[in-house]
Amino acid sequence: MEKYVPHPVDTSDIELPHELDDLVEKVAKNVHEVWAQSRMSQGWTWGPQRSDELKTHPCLVPYEELPEVEKQYDRDTALGTISLMMKLGFKISK
Repeated sequence: MEKYVPHPVDTSDIELPHELDDLVEKVAKNVHEVWAQSRMSQGWTWGPQRSDELKTHPCLVPYEELPEVEKQYDRDTALGTISLMMKLGFKISK
């Protein structure tokens, strides 16, 4: 099997308008909620340290209580997704 080399779509030319800042934050929060729901459905619970053996994770808290570095991870996912949609020609309107 060949070594996997990721090739994400280059969205570096996409600049999201500031009107989408609130959308980015809402998508980021939902990304976290989906992740947490999935973990919890697999039997994971909150714990001060991540333990695959005990199925505990310190990020199983509401989005607002996450450390900023974890929020930024979710924001990056949201930004990447929204930027890809725009790169593909989709328009986002309310």
